[in-house]
Amino acid sequence: MTSPTPDPATPYGTLPPTAAPALRKPISLPRLLEMHARGEKITMLTAYDATFAAVADAAGVDCILVGDSLGMVCQGLSSTVGVTLETMRYHVESVARGLRRSQATAWLIGDLPFGAYHESKEQALRSAAVLMQAGAHMVKLEGGGWTAETVRFLVERGIPVCAHLGLTPQTVHALGGYRVQGKTAESATLLKLQAHALQDAGATLLVLEMVPAALSAELTSELLHCPTIGIGAGSGTAGQVLVLHDMLGVNLGKMPKFVRNFMLGAPGIREAMHAYVSAVKDGTFPDNSQHAW
Repeated sequence: MTSPTPDPATPYGTLPPTAAPALRKPISLPRLLEMHARGEKITMLTAYDATFAAVADAAGVDCILVGDSLGMVCQGLSSTVGVTLETMRYHVESVARGLRRSQATAWLIGDLPFGAYHESKEQALRSAAVLMQAGAHMVKLEGGGWTAETVRFLVERGIPVCAHLGLTPQTVHALGGYRVQGKTAESATLLKLQAHALQDAGATLLVLEMVPAALSAELTSELLHCPTIGIGAGSGTAGQVLVLHDMLGVNLGKMPKFVRNFMLGAPGIREAMHAYVSAVKDGTFPDNSQHAW
């Protein structure tokens, strides 16, 4: 007896009716801005291979981030600093291939790794071109201040950019570890200035990592053209992102306290991803009471 041929639109099985996402048009930058304008939360999740990318898209995730976090969760590195541009290209290409096979609609973001954009704006352009040609719709880079001109340079050349402030893992050694950023009045003021400069330079998404919830909410209300995506930054951001392995309860180290294990009570990975999407959309994740800042 032969097995039935799977539907190419749902190659990994069909979600139960309560978990199946509604049909949607492909996500684009205008659609993300429209979602933000009407108050709909944006969902983002990391993925590093074709299969998990397709499953995340089928679960209704809006944005898939091929993060340099793969250095820690896939390669076993102690930080993201050792991830190379060639490694990022490989994983972006793999994810993009999986999304094409699943007739996906998610927006695909690729991380520019440490050392791939620090030398010059021209170096940043060359590195961004590698990830865009591999299938990314947008690139992400970390830090404020000097990065604003790099963002402007890329955007003027047709490359959408997601910025990243707060805890920036590529500079974790300079920050003294994985610590909350923006807790003092001085550091909060600097973070706000950097965020506005990045928006003015053309960044159209901004990840805020381990930033006090009140500061994140304030920035979210101020940045009219650059939706904020929080991770350990409270519920007041325009959207949320988690590392895939964290939200599935699989972690080689200590689980961050702002993470929720969505596998608990879920019959499978697809359903856990859908539960994450639903919790972000309805505002039940994250829970600000879980944060000490």
